[in-house]
Amino acid sequence: KDAPIPTQVKQSVATTLKNMKTDYMDSLLMHSPYQTHKETMEAWRELERFQREGAIRRLGISNCYDAKAFKQLYADASVKPTVLQNRFYKDSGYDVELRKFCRDNGVTYQSFWTLTANPDILKSAPVQNAARRLGATAPQVFFRYVSGLGGFVPLTGTKDEQHMREDLAALALELTPEEVQGIDSMIR
Repeated sequence: KDAPIPTQVKQSVATTLKNMKTDYMDSLLMHSPYQTHKETMEAWRELERFQREGAIRRLGISNCYDAKAFKQLYADASVKPTVLQNRFYKDSGYDVELRKFCRDNGVTYQSFWTLTANPDILKSAPVQNAARRLGATAPQVFFRYVSGLGGFVPLTGTKDEQHMREDLAALALELTPEEVQGIDSMIR
């Protein structure tokens, strides 16, 4: 913890590669921005070095809810972040500005706690009515909705095989324009 940031990143990546018994990772996300942009860029530059050397294929960041901070990272990075992973919920304004920036710049927006952070939406009339019409669950309807937002990938943390099947089946659901509009009205 007292080591310089680049040393901490180097040690962390080396340990992860060793623990995974591999010489590269498809993707690595910085857990969150540091206290300052300067510190964030120190860590990012070290990750870029690993990416150039082939140890990391794609870089991203998580828990970055400040659009200005993410845009600054994107502008200053030699290796642009390809993933932004955030909790998708009301307290962050559903990351409207960040999601637009991601769409416009080819960055995948990954949401975590998509279901647990949005119990009111799952209980809402638009979601419940669509679920009844489709013979689906409310989580399936909401997963289908967010999957249709463009460049948006909801993450699921389930270990339950039935839930996994339901999550995958959600992609085949077809929401009506009115249903999409009803859900849109709650998150925009």
